[in-house]
Amino acid sequence: YTLFFHRMSLIYSIPEEMSKGSLVGNIAQDLGLEIKRLISGKAKIYTRNSDAYIELNRERGVLLVKQRIDREALCTETALCALHFQIILENPMEFYSVTVQITDVNDNAPTFEKNEMEFKISESAITGAKFVLERAVDLDVGINNVHDYDLKPTDNFALKVHSNADGNKNVEMVLQKPLDREKQEQISLVLTAVDGGEPQMSGTMMILITVLDANDNAPVFTQSTYKATVTENSPKGTVVATVTASDADQGSNGKIAYSITNTLENIRKMFEINMENGGVSLIANIDFEKSKHFQINLLASDEGGLTDSCKLIIDVQDVNDNKPEINIMSKSTVISEDAKLNTVVTMINIEDKDSGENGKVQCFISGNVPFTLKSSTNDFYSLVTDSELDRERASEYNITVTCSDEGVPSLSSSVTLTLQISDVNDNAPVFESSSYEAYIVENNTPGLSIFTVKARDADWNQNARVSYILEDSSVNGVPVSSYVSVSADSGVIHAVPQDGGSPPLSSNVTVKVLIQDQNDNPPQVLYPVQTGGSLVAEMVPRSADVGYLVTKVVAVDVDSGQNAWLSYKLQKATDRALFEVGSQNGEIRTIRQVTDKDAVKQRLTVIVEDNGQPSRSATVVVNVAVADSFPEVLSEFTDFTHDKEYNDNLTFYLVLALAVVSFLFITCLVVIISVKIYRWRQSRVLYHSNLPVIPYYPPRYSDTLGTGTLQHVYNYEVCRTNDSRKSDCKFGRAGSQNVLIMEPSSSGTMQRMQSEKSILDEPDSPLEMHAKVRKQNYKLLKWRLTVCGHNVSFMALVDSSKVGPSSVSIFWQIHS
Repeated sequence: YTLFFHRMSLIYSIPEEMSKGSLVGNIAQDLGLEIKRLISGKAKIYTRNSDAYIELNRERGVLLVKQRIDREALCTETALCALHFQIILENPMEFYSVTVQITDVNDNAPTFEKNEMEFKISESAITGAKFVLERAVDLDVGINNVHDYDLKPTDNFALKVHSNADGNKNVEMVLQKPLDREKQEQISLVLTAVDGGEPQMSGTMMILITVLDANDNAPVFTQSTYKATVTENSPKGTVVATVTASDADQGSNGKIAYSITNTLENIRKMFEINMENGGVSLIANIDFEKSKHFQINLLASDEGGLTDSCKLIIDVQDVNDNKPEINIMSKSTVISEDAKLNTVVTMINIEDKDSGENGKVQCFISGNVPFTLKSSTNDFYSLVTDSELDRERASEYNITVTCSDEGVPSLSSSVTLTLQISDVNDNAPVFESSSYEAYIVENNTPGLSIFTVKARDADWNQNARVSYILEDSSVNGVPVSSYVSVSADSGVIHAVPQDGGSPPLSSNVTVKVLIQDQNDNPPQVLYPVQTGGSLVAEMVPRSADVGYLVTKVVAVDVDSGQNAWLSYKLQKATDRALFEVGSQNGEIRTIRQVTDKDAVKQRLTVIVEDNGQPSRSATVVVNVAVADSFPEVLSEFTDFTHDKEYNDNLTFYLVLALAVVSFLFITCLVVIISVKIYRWRQSRVLYHSNLPVIPYYPPRYSDTLGTGTLQHVYNYEVCRTNDSRKSDCKFGRAGSQNVLIMEPSSSGTMQRMQSEKSILDEPDSPLEMHAKVRKQNYKLLKWRLTVCGHNVSFMALVDSSKVGPSSVSIFWQIHS
């Protein structure tokens, strides 16, 4: 494998709440990849998160939404929400980084934690006194977040909104008109929060004000902003910070109560404040990897209803509590020993959730192995070869990859990869000795074992099989092979049968080499012929009885023996209850009476298997039309959806073909008439001449210019096979010694070859007959017909001095 690293990163942007299966982007087009590359490379999405929101469709080359995405659930406190993953391809290995940004839609209305808020305000409260109100929470971000507040009625109070540096807004109710408890003891206000989205959404909270007697001093915090730090994994109950507020009033009006006003649940589930002393402590485990800092909004209020607020910013300090995670992205378990340097074996992704020095990871390989780790990009490593591999030295490697962070104390993780080294034939056989000496007396027994040589090959399996061969050399001009032979498998050297006389006598033997057949050829279907451009169907009348022969599948196998024994099976059929296939002869027959309910168009799939190990097969599709007439068949099998251009071309070619055929027909007709006239004139010249006619007939010749109606001697011979499972053909031979030879390359064309036996040696030779009847002015005509191994001969004597049927004598004879 070869790894190509791409620093290309694609960024898509989609709104939240898209339905499942919605299109994210055309990844194949944007990366410039072909669809077949995604399929062959087994493209897949690699993500560190357990929840997969995006899926890859290889066949279309697009990214689709796998499940509904809720931005508020996915990214709780982050304004910018995105999904990060990689597209991995294999063979060669490639990966691409993809970022899908999730944009917010206005699907959440502003809400208040409480439906109503109560205030106890002294009637002596001065104009301009501020009362902190609860802020509304909108899970949406940006313009879809809380945009503005409105307070009604505004007889005594006005609304004042302060924007903080962090983007949040503090809502305060400011007293504009002095209160008079005697006129109005209870005041009800409505606070409305609206967002800036489309459509605009809002939420309301009731404010109930109880007017008390004089409490003219509000609590005051010593700082407007407090800062503190806490180490992650601190135990529950740890006091993070203590805030302090003072009230100039005395008695109950100067007693201060502290509270947390954050509306987000994660703050209240993590921290609590002591209402009396202002100490802020942990009530849950704190994890730096989840939240790095917190902002707590605190409120100090006295019993007179006057309040003050401040912020407590808590930074979480990271500790090295996470081991590096080693993720195998893709790996190979086998590599060839002739692999080139820097061949990628495995791709690894490293992740350490800690930060800073605690999150810096270094990976290394333990042991002396011919591999090394290369860092491609941040947190990605590739295991590559850095030296030549030799299976003979090591056939397997257990590679341990260890990754350690730089925290104190350092944490590490390791994974062991097992890699097999496949063999290549890179070692030549080596003899145990560079030379050998052996002694043998003369007149040795033929076949005597003289000596044994041994050679070793460091390769494995087939590459280590050693064969022994004698080099071509001679002793005193006599080839060495005349004296000794060597066993190709064992290396045993034997004496060749030869005695010790002078001159020496020897014997030889002819070795017949039989090549054992292997089942390396599948059956070939000869009939029915599968055509790509036209549809061929076998017709079965609806009156067909059980056992009606529809057609026969003819197949051959160029192998021999049991590898060429063929069997036929019906693999698929439109109606299995209607047809069956002969397992030995391939005949397709009906197994029940054809009825009118049977479909006209029947499609049979026949599988032809040989008897080899492993078995090879071929399939053929047979179309059967169950009908009594061609129009009924055409209505089912004809496809009329041809376009106009195809019809125009077809008409042109038909007209052209008709013109050519007509021209050839007229030409042939003229030639035939000319030849007939020429022969008629020649026969008339011969008929009126007084010269004796002694025709010469070559072997197997018969005259066609006289009154005979047959052409030259017809010899018909039959070629058949005894069993469809055998590839051997038997040829019937007639008494004329003619031989039929099947030419494999001519698709069944038969060539006729005559034996060298002279026709003059046969008792029925036309020349001998002519010699016997020469004086009687007879002309001898002879026909021979060979059918199924039997010869039927026809002979006719024609008196050239007479004309008419009475001048012909016909003899016939049957030869077995």
